[in-house]
Amino acid sequence: MFLRPINSIVTIDIAPYGLFRLDGFCAKIWVTWFKQIWHQGTGGSLRGYEGHYKMKAGIKLQNFDFLSQISENWGGKFKVGLLKSSWKYGSSGKDWEKVNRVRQAGRGELDDLFSIWEAIKKEMKYVLVTGGVVSGLGKGVTASSIGLLLQACGLRVTSIKIDPYLNKDAGTMSPFEHGEVFVLDDGGEVDLDLGNYERFLDVKLTRDNNITTGKIYQSVIDKERKGDYLGKTVQVVPHITDAIQDWIERVAAIPVDGKEGPPDVCVIELGGTIGDIESMPFIEALGQFSYRVGAGNFCLIHVSLVPVLNVVGEQKTKPTQHSVRGLRSLGLTPNILACRSTLELEMNVKAKLSRFCHVPEENIVTLYDVSNIWHIPLLLRDQKAHEAILKVLDLPCITSKPVLGEWTARAQLCDKLNEPIRVAMVGKYTGLSDSYLSVLKALLHASVACKRKLVINWVSASDLEDETAIENPEVNRAAWDSLKSADAVLVPGGFGDRGVEGKIIAAKYARENNIPYLGICLGMQTAVIEYARSVLGLENANSTEFDQNTKNPCVIFMPEGSKTHMGGTMRLGSRRTYFQVTNSKALQLYGNQRFIDERHRHRYEVNPDMVSRLEKAGLSFTGKDESGRRMQIIELGNHPYFIGVQFHPEFKSRPGKPSALFLGLIAAASGQLDVVLKKSVGSKANGFTNGISGGSPHRYGNGVNGIHTNGNGNGLHA
Repeated sequence: MFLRPINSIVTIDIAPYGLFRLDGFCAKIWVTWFKQIWHQGTGGSLRGYEGHYKMKAGIKLQNFDFLSQISENWGGKFKVGLLKSSWKYGSSGKDWEKVNRVRQAGRGELDDLFSIWEAIKKEMKYVLVTGGVVSGLGKGVTASSIGLLLQACGLRVTSIKIDPYLNKDAGTMSPFEHGEVFVLDDGGEVDLDLGNYERFLDVKLTRDNNITTGKIYQSVIDKERKGDYLGKTVQVVPHITDAIQDWIERVAAIPVDGKEGPPDVCVIELGGTIGDIESMPFIEALGQFSYRVGAGNFCLIHVSLVPVLNVVGEQKTKPTQHSVRGLRSLGLTPNILACRSTLELEMNVKAKLSRFCHVPEENIVTLYDVSNIWHIPLLLRDQKAHEAILKVLDLPCITSKPVLGEWTARAQLCDKLNEPIRVAMVGKYTGLSDSYLSVLKALLHASVACKRKLVINWVSASDLEDETAIENPEVNRAAWDSLKSADAVLVPGGFGDRGVEGKIIAAKYARENNIPYLGICLGMQTAVIEYARSVLGLENANSTEFDQNTKNPCVIFMPEGSKTHMGGTMRLGSRRTYFQVTNSKALQLYGNQRFIDERHRHRYEVNPDMVSRLEKAGLSFTGKDESGRRMQIIELGNHPYFIGVQFHPEFKSRPGKPSALFLGLIAAASGQLDVVLKKSVGSKANGFTNGISGGSPHRYGNGVNGIHTNGNGNGLHA
């Protein structure tokens, strides 16, 4: 394509929102990366590349003129920073934006000018979050909040969690030891922190976004067995460390937000504490990786503890100093310190940390105690953490402030709620509330949407059983009091026979007393068993998981399951459920969609041979899989709200977009179900939105994530 020269000079002005203007030429194109788009203008066509910044994101690029001589052979390569923040040419590496170099344009093709862009390669930016002093400081929430903050600046963000344990994944780990197992769309059984990433960023991660020592070693050993190392001695350095770096680089480029092209920033969380022997290969690999990608593409944020001794009331910096010293001795130097403390750091404490940790004062932020974790991104924003990160990552062109209006309103609304809604959580692992983290989050999302203050009544399922009533009547009485004082009953998933009879008792209590009930996975199966026993009169009805010789197996082992290998052999990941009837509360809550996709994690299912008898007795199977043989949803039509699901809807609940079934449970318990059902009709999702609440900005608080707990649950740490 040949275009006449325009006067003698062609001026390109990068305007706000990435719009290109060519002075003297009536044509406009959108800045894009890696994908050609053609836009007709006066006298010809212009070419651009598809990009990561969008008009609605509010990103404003710095305005500057770039004047070039079109016909000259430049004989070098152009390099450009992310979002065109810095231009460099040839071996001199001069910054075109800063020196404002001007070249006269002669005759030639305008297309030649745009061929420069074809040589541009977008560089991925990495933010590493590490922890020191003690575990449990909230690295996962911090990493999620940083990702949200950068996302609010208009960047596309992905996340990686590194777990240094030898397990291949979290699938076989005890909930008491590790907390819940979070399930992804692709069936990955991963660390619960990936659930935080998905909820904060509203993305869909993959199993490869969770790196474990087991995965890395297995991949290296598999390569060695294939002969890929050509007879070399396989060692931790370089083979393991190279495998870690290659894995990070590969996974970071996978889009997780439903858009084309790689993300802009990858937030990496290193599990454990600096100094753990299990983390050493990863720390060495990350030290090499920071050099590999370059200083302007790597930012290290170290989360550390600044305790306050009650005796003197002084914030102590020594633990953080030692932690940073240990980190630097391993080859990593923090760019930013995120200090966990009960109160905001005093100025003299910041100055001391800056002096001895070699971190600028403006790069030291405080993560003090707040009423709910939705305030953490706001804390970081108010302390200008995003500016510090963008400066380290050489992204000065991103000048817009993070857009967090809806997030701020939700955090403030959560603090203002005072009308309680009590939910009895009848589970097996109530001694550690992290075992049900996603369930708690889904309940919180729904409660805020219904403008209710969530209160959890923790009920250990085994405490409801007759055996406990005989052995420890006080514990049994307390469990029943918690159950009876609740506005709704939720029975989550679990494995093994301990506490199963207690779950059956809870399902019976909710059914007979018209208490809103939601059973998830095992909670659905126990509801089916209870119905068969109480309504069909099959006293010995059971699951073959608990009684292999039962004469009335209501729940059976799935044919494709493995009885010899536990890890990764269940029905896992996103599966489709088709609604079977039109008069279904679940159908209405999901916006009258013909089918839904939810995540599964189970190896037992309702016996299809029992379905007809149960349906004749009044139990409706309103959702089934594509074959019609697998029961996915049960409902009782004559009950205010009695729903059981084989899948786990909690894994896809988001702040501002609560899970439909959790929303229905809270709405039914608070007398709002009819309103919610009307709003849900015709919508793709819940159709239920939060009100915008004014109020004072976030400050100190003493709650735990906005959830108040009764009983023996531990509560969640921020």
